[in-house]
Amino acid sequence: MWYMKRQSKKPPPCEELLRRCLRAFVEAGTLEVSLDQLAARVKISKRMLIHYFGGREQIEHGAMAVLEDQLRAQFSPAAFPGGIAPEKVIMMLWERTIARESRGVLLLVMDLSRRAWSGSKRARAFYDEQQRLWVELLLKFIPNRQTIEEILQVFQGAVFAYLITGNAEPGRRALQNAVARWQSRPAKIKRLAPEDQGRL
Repeated sequence: MWYMKRQSKKPPPCEELLRRCLRAFVEAGTLEVSLDQLAARVKISKRMLIHYFGGREQIEHGAMAVLEDQLRAQFSPAAFPGGIAPEKVIMMLWERTIARESRGVLLLVMDLSRRAWSGSKRARAFYDEQQRLWVELLLKFIPNRQTIEEILQVFQGAVFAYLITGNAEPGRRALQNAVARWQSRPAKIKRLAPEDQGRL
């Protein structure tokens, strides 16, 4: 037979599509990408995107779930060697965060934080999960939850300033100073639970 019907390409599985969508969001540094732009970037029609996921909100939620999995693996306690000094861990986190290849993810996380501040429950759940992961990681090196929360506040402010100015040095110094303040505290206070510290 001289004619054979050309077989259409098998569509990628939904998980692969979500990874492609996440890459598109990371490249843009925001979730504010139109469905037309998203379809072009992931190389599938807009109609098929809607067919697979039902709508934009489902795509965004799925991409956030993929990002959560990636960040969970990257910042799990097992990803850092045991026995290293707390200040070294903080500086490793800082360098990973400001690395050129991390910029798109960093901008996307900031975009999600903005959405959380604006009332998005899914974005707030993403933010809360990231906070939990970082606390869990740092508890391996700093045995005081209140200190960790203070350092994370400094870290987040440093990241915000870095994104505005492009200068990483003030943030690096602020984090070094925050860790130095913790290290200068008496050993007993450094290990007390937050609820017990006010009794001293």
